[in-house]
Amino acid sequence: MQIGELFILGFFGKAVPDWLGEFAARFGLGGVILFDYSVRTRQYDNNIDTPEQVRALCAEIARLPSSPLVFVDQEGGLVRRLKDTRGFVPLPSARDFNRLPPQDKRRILAASLHELRALGIRFNFAPVVDVDCNPDNPNIGRIKRSYSADLAEVEANALLMSEVAREARVGLCIKHYPGIGGADVDSHQEFMDISDSLRPEQEALFHSLAPKMFGNAVLVSHAIVRQWDPDNPATLSPAAIGQLRARLPEALLITDDMQMQGLQKALGTRAASLQSLRAGIDMVCIGNNLFDQEMEMAGIARAVEQGVREGLDSGAIARSIARVQARKALLA
Repeated sequence: MQIGELFILGFFGKAVPDWLGEFAARFGLGGVILFDYSVRTRQYDNNIDTPEQVRALCAEIARLPSSPLVFVDQEGGLVRRLKDTRGFVPLPSARDFNRLPPQDKRRILAASLHELRALGIRFNFAPVVDVDCNPDNPNIGRIKRSYSADLAEVEANALLMSEVAREARVGLCIKHYPGIGGADVDSHQEFMDISDSLRPEQEALFHSLAPKMFGNAVLVSHAIVRQWDPDNPATLSPAAIGQLRARLPEALLITDDMQMQGLQKALGTRAASLQSLRAGIDMVCIGNNLFDQEMEMAGIARAVEQGVREGLDSGAIARSIARVQARKALLA
């Protein structure tokens, strides 16, 4: 069983490090996530420099054992790893994009998504389908990551992106389930309790959109919904993941970065990763940017292998691995 298929891992630098190659050879590897900014150095000196460099890096990643998918956060505006100042095509924020005429929207999406495909990037952590119901939200509203406060406008933009992504053959992962537009805190720093701000129609938007999106993937947030699970964020909650899986049996369910502060304060990366897989997540994302834990990745994979031997549902793990491999086949 290729346990590494359950992981999306980040690394520092512009070439594949030895530890990542060794991980892929030993365990397989589901995916790699690229960043431009390094939290470690506080500079834009991480994985991304020029289009030529990124294309070469993606080719190097694709040659690793089990051909990992390359993921990136290319939403637009402030959250875009490929910046036009480095020679990549421009991409406005979701809010600004929503105000454009339809022909401009299609042209911008086509340029961006076809560029991703040409670079060797196979999956985009986009679009954000959080509804802009709190303009002071530090992680969504305040930085224009939501298309609109109008749910229908959010849906229309997401469907257009999927249509263009299908043409470009780039998978999309909608985020951040179950909808964090109403949150008051930044999920990078603290757990978000959205129990009082989550609207049923926002959650339902994920259920209706995911199967229509090219790639059929959902990023699950570290948000707490007390009425589902008073003790665990959605990424770690069997109740939250179970009800999402019941609605979306074939969707690829991916965690938000497991190194975010709220999760670290509660559990740490290894324990959180195991609990998330136990809850029914398909892929855990460990960016190795917020923290340098590169040398701990093999140990976490070995802990998952041991977990399977000691009662972690091997059938569920096998189904998760199959979902990952189906995406690899779709996007090859």
